[in-house]
Amino acid sequence: MQAPTLHDVIQAKNRIAGYVTRTPLHRYIGLEKLIGADEVYVKHENHQRLGAFKMRGGINLLAQMSSAELERGVSTASSGNHGQSIAYAASVFGSKAYIAVPENANPGKVASMRNLGAEVIHHGAFFDESKDYIERLSKEEGYRYIHPINEPRLFAGVGTYTLEIIEDLPDVDVIVVPVGGGSGAGGTCIVAKSLNPDIQVIGVQAEQAPAAYLSWRRGEALEAPMKTAAEGLATGAAYDFAVGILRKHLDDFILVTEEEMNAAIVTHLEQTHNLVEHAGAASLAGALKIRDHLEGKKVVLICSGGNLSIEHLKVALAQAT
Repeated sequence: MQAPTLHDVIQAKNRIAGYVTRTPLHRYIGLEKLIGADEVYVKHENHQRLGAFKMRGGINLLAQMSSAELERGVSTASSGNHGQSIAYAASVFGSKAYIAVPENANPGKVASMRNLGAEVIHHGAFFDESKDYIERLSKEEGYRYIHPINEPRLFAGVGTYTLEIIEDLPDVDVIVVPVGGGSGAGGTCIVAKSLNPDIQVIGVQAEQAPAAYLSWRRGEALEAPMKTAAEGLATGAAYDFAVGILRKHLDDFILVTEEEMNAAIVTHLEQTHNLVEHAGAASLAGALKIRDHLEGKKVVLICSGGNLSIEHLKVALAQAT
C-alpha cells in the first residue's frame, strides 16, 4: 500500500462534498486563557451528521468501489464511529453493511448503525477480537472486508478536514489530533506537511491504550494493553501502514490519562458548550499538558467526535465535582 498524497485528498474532497458537512473552525478565548496559546481554535468534527470525522473516509472509499464489490456487501469492525461511517456510506451506495463491534460497544453508536441499515454483530470484549472475527466471517461469506486502518482511501477521505482547516486558518502553527488507529492523524500529517512543512502536528493517545504511541517511538507496529474508556482510541495493536505515516510526519506524540480526558470533556462543556466523547476531548487534554510548548502559537484542536454515552458523561461530571 502507498500512502495517499495531497492530490488524493483534494480528489476526495470533491468526491465527498455532497455527503458530508464542512465543519466549523471556532476560536475560543476561554481555551486560550487555559492553554496560554496566542489563539486556540477547535475543528468541530462532532458537528458531522453522524457526530464524528470518520464518515469522510467511508464515503470516499465506497464511492470508488465497483458495483460487484457493493453487491457482495461490505464488512468491517469498529468501536463505533468507523462503523457508523461504513453503515452510512453503504446506505448511500446501495450496499449491505455487516459490522462487528465489541460486546460493550456504545449503545448510541450501535443504534445509529442499525438505523442506517447495517447488521451489527456483537463479538468479543475488545475491538481487536471483533476485527479478527469479522475478517474470518467475511472470507466465509464473501463480503468485501474493509480494514479499519489499512485502507489508503480512508486516510484520504478523513484528510479533507485538514484541508478545511488550512483554508480557514492558513497561518496555523500547531494541530493537535487524537490518535486511535491513526487514520485521522495520518490524514492530518499528509495534508499539513504537504502544504506547509512548518506546521507542527502533535498526536494524543490514551495512556491506557498506547499501542500507536509505543509503535511510533520504536518504529515498528506493536501491541499493548487496552484499558481505556475512550472508544475512539481503544485499539490494542498498531498497524505498519499508519505507523509509517506517523513516523515520517508526526512532530510529537503524547499520552493522556483517563482523568485528563474526563476533565477535558467537562472543560469543553464549560468553554465551547459542546458535548464531546473521550477521543474528541483528547486533543484538549493533550494541549493542556504541553502548555509551555504552545505559548504564543496559533493552535487547532481536532474535536474528532461527540458521541459520548450518558454513562460516560456521568462519570466525567462526577469527577469534576
